Amino acid sequence: MEEKTQEKEIRYSKLSLEELKELAEQGDAKAQNSFANLYCYGKDVKKDYKKAVKWYSKSAVQGNAVAQFNLASCYYNECGVERDLKKAVEWWTKSAEQGYSDAQNSLAVCYLLGEGIRKSYKKAADLLTKAAERGDWNAQHNLALCYERGDGVKKNYQKAFEWFSKAADQGEACSQFKLGECYREGIGVEIDAVKAVKWYSKSAEQGYAKAQFSLAVCYDSEYGVDKDMEKAVEWFKRAAEQGHMEAQYNLAVCYGNGDGVEKDPKMAIKWYVKSAEQGYGPAEYNLALCYDEGEGVRKNRVKAIELYKKAVANGIRLAFNNLGVIYERGKGVKKDLKKAVEWYKLGAYFGDAGAQFGLALCYYYGRGVDVDLVRAIEWYTKSAEQGFTMAQNNLARCYQKGFGVEKDLVKALEWANKAAENGDEKAKVTVQDIRQEMNELSPHLCNH
Repeated sequence: MEEKTQEKEIRYSKLSLEELKELAEQGDAKAQNSFANLYCYGKDVKKDYKKAVKWYSKSAVQGNAVAQFNLASCYYNECGVERDLKKAVEWWTKSAEQGYSDAQNSLAVCYLLGEGIRKSYKKAADLLTKAAERGDWNAQHNLALCYERGDGVKKNYQKAFEWFSKAADQGEACSQFKLGECYREGIGVEIDAVKAVKWYSKSAEQGYAKAQFSLAVCYDSEYGVDKDMEKAVEWFKRAAEQGHMEAQYNLAVCYGNGDGVEKDPKMAIKWYVKSAEQGYGPAEYNLALCYDEGEGVRKNRVKAIELYKKAVANGIRLAFNNLGVIYERGKGVKKDLKKAVEWYKLGAYFGDAGAQFGLALCYYYGRGVDVDLVRAIEWYTKSAEQGFTMAQNNLARCYQKGFGVEKDLVKALEWANKAAENGDEKAKVTVQDIRQEMNELSPHLCNH
């Protein structure tokens, strides 16, 4: 029976346009669907979605599952007919009830999103299971997502991995990427860097931007492969050209530093701009730095401030400190110490060590606020505890001199040593001064 059906399908595909039209007009449902396809895809005839819908409809009402699926797709995608989600669901339901896996997957998506029908994760999972078990890779991928998220089924990372694997083995690029993520993060399977790279590569070679970016990161960070910045740049570029904002940012960094590619500040600016235009905070921040310092672009502090503010809105804490510095020093704007303090405070409260240090300086010297050594010590300490060397050195001096805190040469030396160990040259001098003072007080203190 299957062989006869297959032979008939092959016969339909070999029919001439006129022969197919004749059969369609005689009411042959399969011929009607095939004839509609010609108009839908513009094969042998001028593309005409309305005529496609006409013939899909004739075939669908006769119960042809494929035509029912195609007609539903027309209603969903507004091809040759006004968009009507309820009618799309109606025809996908008819097709799905006949076991057509593409329709089962599409109807499941409607249940997942609540499009044209009340949302039901359970019904979606049931439909996806039926289609997935018939080998539909779209359904296998979507069912894996359900198991990963716990939508309509109990969350089960191992089953998610199994279904991603089935779809990936059929060449589904998104599932190949997800399989790479599973191996990288240990989701439903043991972590395996080499296998993660293997699946990222398969997906990336099919043009999947997320996989291209992840593969680039692997080459950049020596994860599962030998470090190769030229290959990293190659894959960053492929993903960047598809609009992947993180790849655009990383490609810009590579051009800016000359990593894996010849240093080119102008190309760095080009890719920072593309990434920043999509609202990627790190790109906005780095682009602001370029305008602030005139790196690869003409210096423009007004533009820098605009970008720093955007970066702040996108969670880049470092930008608070930059804005504080600009207003404190009057870089391209009117000097305004109170505004500087406002930006330092915001950054300090959000935990940025540079802003905490800047705020400490304001309290110490009375810049935009009254002198308050106790608060200065408080913010020096918070900044120092994060490893900010200038704060560590200043805090050491405060303990040495007893400014805003009880004099304590032991603590002073402790903080000065931390700063010196982190490469702060001024701190090395501070260490010598404190040791000298200790020696003058008592020969025993120098052992600290």
